[in-house]
Amino acid sequence: MIERFGLASDLFGHLNGPLVLLAMLGLPLLLGLLGGALRPARSWPVALLGLLPLSALIWLAAAVAGGPGQSWTLELGSLVLHWRVNGLVLVLLLLTQLIVLASALYAPTYLRDVVHATRRSQAWFWPLLGLLAASLSLIWLAADLLLLYIGLELMGLTAVGLLLLPGKADALIAGLRYLLLALVGSLAFLLGVALLLGAWGRLDLAGLAQVAEEGVVLWVAMALLSAGLLLKAAAFPLHAWLAPVHASAWIPISALHAGLVIKASFFIALQLWLVLAPAAAVAATLVGVMAGAAVIWGGLMAWRAAKLKDVVAWSTVSQLGYLLLAFPLLVGSDPAVAALAWDGTWLQLAAHGLAKAAMFFATGNLILATGESRVEGLAGASRRFPLALLSFGIAAISLVGLPPSMGFTAKWLLLHAALAGDHWGWLAVLAIGTLLSAAYVFRVFRYSFVEDAPTLDFRPVPWGMDTIALVLALAALLLGLVAEWPLALLRGSGGGA
Repeated sequence: MIERFGLASDLFGHLNGPLVLLAMLGLPLLLGLLGGALRPARSWPVALLGLLPLSALIWLAAAVAGGPGQSWTLELGSLVLHWRVNGLVLVLLLLTQLIVLASALYAPTYLRDVVHATRRSQAWFWPLLGLLAASLSLIWLAADLLLLYIGLELMGLTAVGLLLLPGKADALIAGLRYLLLALVGSLAFLLGVALLLGAWGRLDLAGLAQVAEEGVVLWVAMALLSAGLLLKAAAFPLHAWLAPVHASAWIPISALHAGLVIKASFFIALQLWLVLAPAAAVAATLVGVMAGAAVIWGGLMAWRAAKLKDVVAWSTVSQLGYLLLAFPLLVGSDPAVAALAWDGTWLQLAAHGLAKAAMFFATGNLILATGESRVEGLAGASRRFPLALLSFGIAAISLVGLPPSMGFTAKWLLLHAALAGDHWGWLAVLAIGTLLSAAYVFRVFRYSFVEDAPTLDFRPVPWGMDTIALVLALAALLLGLVAEWPLALLRGSGGGA
């Protein structure tokens, strides 16, 4: 499993490590500071500058793609920091760049015309956005627990700062609640790191995989690490903070949080399990039970939710359950089952990230157009705002898992993994989750297509905001047709065929 995450000690190559870090970490920070100083009122300057990190990523992909990956160290006196990049990291970096760029393009019009953000809020939004992108990239590239902790803390504090930007009472309450829970999760994670360091004297993941031994210390450390990360990821039953946070957040921030932030905690948790406890099948089964409960409970709550943003937020709880199925399908499994589950898990993560960001953008557009936050208030939207509803529907195709979307390909692989491993319980979870997803999506469309709705004073949606939602939704849909490309990257990282 170490090779799948690019952690093998024999992967040192010709990459210029400091240049990679400057491009992936320094460039987003620089652009964020520039945005804070200029406070762009149009999207085209953001689009031009957004090409810089994408260009840097293309350069990195050309240097790494096709091989098992590369790793390097950075020495700061007596402190040695470990880094890596491989096909999986490239997929996650690309996902981050796309969703961050989409949020940045959506933000100028949204901040200026929709929420009428103050100059101070706009000035803070851009540096925080850059810091969030850098902290996420740090988590994907980090190969030791110290860097992962730093990235996790920066990401959490930045997410809190973004949630507090609206300045309203409900946003402050939700942001501070999220901060409190994030700090609790960080404390648990830090205690787990301290136990591992005290027991084996090292923090690099490749080294820990070689020296860590099963026993009370390892299990207690893994329990603390997992509890902290699952709390940050809003995994059932630690999910209660998620819906209130999204209810008060700005739309671009909700898209970032659901599309990327909670995925980072999941990535760290799964990585630690596969590196340090790859045979803990019983414990992984318990996580699988949590996954099944998340899929069903989140789906039911989304189906019952009265507000449109709550539907999308509870959908996130449900969809995260599919990712948590990676634990019982990967940990302690047969290599053939693990290979299928590996591909399906990361495709599901990417598909959900793109589709959920698109769905939040489309939701914001529908709320802006109708002035209604309730699902019932969407009556007549199909006639007046077909593009926003189309974006919502295309994103829903991937979330439900219908062909030819990437969500379908991901669920198909997870289904094959469950069948190959005789995991009939997880097969039932996938089936029930798909039906529940269809139920809450069609509930939204049921109200949108009410033909005898009264004529209301609708507000036109700027074409750029509609376009961003549609492009992301189409990406989640059409990437299913070329899924072999991300799969080739994942298998190049050791994921198996």
